[in-house]
Amino acid sequence: MQNRPFWFVPRSARVPCVGFGVAPKQSFPIAGIACNRTAQEKKFATARRARQHPRRVRFPIPLAALLAFAPLVCLAQQPSPTPSPGEAEAEQVVVSATRFDIPLDQSPASVSVISSEDIEQKQIERVSDALREVPGLSVVQTGTAGQLTSVFTRGLRSEHTQVLLDGIPINQGLQGAFNFADLTTDDIERVEIVRGPQSTLYGPRALAGVIQIFTKQGTGTPGITASAEGGSYDTFRESLQSDGKIDNFDYSIGASRLDTDNARPNNNYRNSAAVADIGWSPNDQLRIGSLFTYSLSDTGNPNTIFDPRPIDHFLTERWLIGPHIDWQATDWWEHKLIFDYDHERQVNNPNEDGFLGPTRALFVRTQIDYQNDLRPTSWLTLTSGFFYSEVEAGEERPFVTQAFGPQPTFVSDHTEEVAGFLQATVTPIHNLIFVAGGRIDHFNQFGDVWTYRLAGSYKIDKTNTTVHSSIATGFSPPSSQDKIFGNNFGLKPEHDLGWDIGIEQRLWSSGSPSVTIGLTYFHNDLSNVIGFNGLFQTLNLGAAETQGLEAELRAQPITDLLFTASYTYLDAEKTSSADISQPQGARLPRRPRNEVYVSASYLWWKKLRTTAEAKFVNAREELNFGGPNFDIEDYSFVNIAAEYEINPHLSIFGRIDNLTNEHYAEVFGFPALGRAAYGGMKLRF
Repeated sequence: MQNRPFWFVPRSARVPCVGFGVAPKQSFPIAGIACNRTAQEKKFATARRARQHPRRVRFPIPLAALLAFAPLVCLAQQPSPTPSPGEAEAEQVVVSATRFDIPLDQSPASVSVISSEDIEQKQIERVSDALREVPGLSVVQTGTAGQLTSVFTRGLRSEHTQVLLDGIPINQGLQGAFNFADLTTDDIERVEIVRGPQSTLYGPRALAGVIQIFTKQGTGTPGITASAEGGSYDTFRESLQSDGKIDNFDYSIGASRLDTDNARPNNNYRNSAAVADIGWSPNDQLRIGSLFTYSLSDTGNPNTIFDPRPIDHFLTERWLIGPHIDWQATDWWEHKLIFDYDHERQVNNPNEDGFLGPTRALFVRTQIDYQNDLRPTSWLTLTSGFFYSEVEAGEERPFVTQAFGPQPTFVSDHTEEVAGFLQATVTPIHNLIFVAGGRIDHFNQFGDVWTYRLAGSYKIDKTNTTVHSSIATGFSPPSSQDKIFGNNFGLKPEHDLGWDIGIEQRLWSSGSPSVTIGLTYFHNDLSNVIGFNGLFQTLNLGAAETQGLEAELRAQPITDLLFTASYTYLDAEKTSSADISQPQGARLPRRPRNEVYVSASYLWWKKLRTTAEAKFVNAREELNFGGPNFDIEDYSFVNIAAEYEINPHLSIFGRIDNLTNEHYAEVFGFPALGRAAYGGMKLRF
């Protein structure tokens, strides 16, 4: 098997696929700043520097052990770790909405941001758990930690959301979706979520939106943080994080190891992960750096409780290297170049599905992304770019059954894409932003795809109100899974026309108390949907429609007390009868009609941080192939966490997940864990 590609069957191929029919392109901040900047632009530039180089305190480390503390221990924070909303909003910017820095309160897109402080306070270890608080997103985990974890944006399929890491698209494997099971929160600075079609900026897979993860960039004196914890289900986790700057050299590194047996036989999970961002800046205008990631996971696949598998195991190894250059040629002209190579190896041995048997697979991708930001005047920014991608995927399956006719023992797919885009961002008057852009993508297998996007926002200073709206087209190309297993390499991309309109209102935003409320209505029309016919061939069949409301609340009545809440109403249904996997009018499977999230965090005596969060999910259906879907139970859960700072170098922490011991399954037949308690300690220096 040396020197030839091989392909893999993702976990989605071995459990019911999420979707109807069948079962992230961004760059680092690059903004053109005019020589004659207005006061507002200077304030914005200062905010950008604050975001890129946040002040952090570092302290001691090594430790090794950790014993499970009582269910409720406590979380450590620096004095006043949660800034007042007024301060945060004055400095907070977002990149993913336009591919360059723009004030969050003037974003023309529907955007949510999860900060590293949010992640630390809630003791979140995987990105998928952080995304559960975002309106418009539904996180579906096939059982316990380590199992297939999908994210649906506004009711569209998981492969319709582009996931990016520091501007690099990282959607994976056969299905084209990103499996969040193994993505940890190590070394993460923040996560930006942009909802609505974003294919004009990010191309394939951005039909529903973009989730972009930014790693930390080292500043100041180098420091190290180490932690270890243990708890229920024989769980142990160790992590290490370090970042800093030495002369012109900056770095940030994060690594972790997780071992857990979970609750069912053959449900153990082992995951090692590491990420590093290293850069060299000979002057203030140029940074040459590279991103490195590595993960190795080994998980038992117990299958459903109705058909358990006692020995089925799945190993996944991934690594990525992404050199990049950021160059500000002048105050009004900036460039960004990313080259990345990523490699994914999977071994499914044994595979007890009765059809394929043991398999080995390889997924190799090379990508080049260039972005150019030109600001000829103070009211116009022109963003253009070029993108190239080449993917080799293959799977070796020597024991595939021949009972249904001749089946190949090796399958493969080769995809090439070349794209160019142009976007104009105009500010004709104070606080009014208008964005218009277009893109063409050329694929070696099905030709050209055109997309466009129009968006705008207006901030009313007198009432501190922002209104925003957008209309855009998006596309999602057929995955290798669709082409290979459906035996159809002539499939066309799926298309979407989506629009939204929203409002954000800020009250008393200059300090405490402060309140921010956001409300957005969205609508998507999906066409050319890929699905199965009666002969289990994949064809461009069917259509679907999703629409609903997204609401967010962030309130800080006093300095050390913070409330957040989100609500999503979703109406998602099949609008065509051509795809036999679901009848016309059926609700799309695993898309809840209502989702509610609430959390509260309080800092006691500048030493003890306590956090509580709850999630309620209502009105879901499961796929019943060829017939009406059937209802599955609503569920809710409550998590609590706390951390206590003993001194600037040491803190102890603990949490309880699923406090009420709710018995539920996000995917029918794959139960989630019951009540679980964890505790540990953290060292800094």
